[in-house]
Amino acid sequence: MLKILKSGLQTSVQDLGRVGFQKYGVIVSGAMDPFAHRIANLLTGNDERLATLEITLIGPTIQFTKDAVIALCGGDLSPQLDDNDIKMWRMLPVKKGSTLTFGEPRIGTRCYLAVAGGIDVPELMGSRSTYLRAGIGGFQGRALTKGDEVHIGKMNLLQTKALHQYTENEFEWLLPPVRYYEEPIIRMIKGKQFDLFTEDSKRRIFSEAFTVSASSDRMGYRLEGAHLALEMPTELISEAVAFGSIQVPADGNPIVLLADRQTTGGYPKIGQIISVDLPLVSQLKQGQHLRFKEISLQDAQQRLVEQEQYIRQVKAAIHLKQEEWT
Repeated sequence: MLKILKSGLQTSVQDLGRVGFQKYGVIVSGAMDPFAHRIANLLTGNDERLATLEITLIGPTIQFTKDAVIALCGGDLSPQLDDNDIKMWRMLPVKKGSTLTFGEPRIGTRCYLAVAGGIDVPELMGSRSTYLRAGIGGFQGRALTKGDEVHIGKMNLLQTKALHQYTENEFEWLLPPVRYYEEPIIRMIKGKQFDLFTEDSKRRIFSEAFTVSASSDRMGYRLEGAHLALEMPTELISEAVAFGSIQVPADGNPIVLLADRQTTGGYPKIGQIISVDLPLVSQLKQGQHLRFKEISLQDAQQRLVEQEQYIRQVKAAIHLKQEEWT
């Protein structure tokens, strides 16, 4: 069990989302940085679809009431275990009674805590993700607060062996930290309504920097910068939106739709961020900048294939290590 001694800014239970229900108007939710979420799970020996804790900017204080195996991936929020600095992107055994804390954010915004066995909360429509605005899913539909006690699932045999046979440098070589950037260049495909925008807007979306505004959250990042405009006012029928869709409302400031996005939208879409770059956007803070770069659909698909190949290699390497413990 995880006992929350201090809540932090916003810590919620997330997995890969409530998939398959958008046609009924149900928000997907899920991890803002799906890559970090997946890798954290794999490092602990979990299925990558199990729930983790998504920790935002100011982390909680968590006490472990039993021995556990954990991994921390994503943004570096200066984690410590019993006042000792710990490394991210690796497996780590934790003894009963130990306390996990977080300090100053070094890079990134969101850190994912995976625990062997997964975060054990009830499933809702096939997912354990929290949709905070509606108060559904996760831990009682809300962010964790002081005094909460969060159950973790039962470890399998291999995870139990890892807990007792793991040595400190066992996985040091396995995964170098993912590089998050203060001003990333984000690759995007031209959106369905790209040609409806003025020539000046088409040029500026790729040539100027945009700033993440204060009115940004898990639903979407509002960007400030170049004013984008249509050639002429156009009435559009609302249509499905995706994680990373870039909509442009009447004020000309683009909005990047994220994990808690609405199911449909009627604003024109100037672009779609490619899947492998979504973590770079999701890890940005208020006031940070980003730039966009055009990429073809074929190239975007190739980048996704390469990422999935990398994840398969991670799975294979962990499996080989587990076999050594059997």
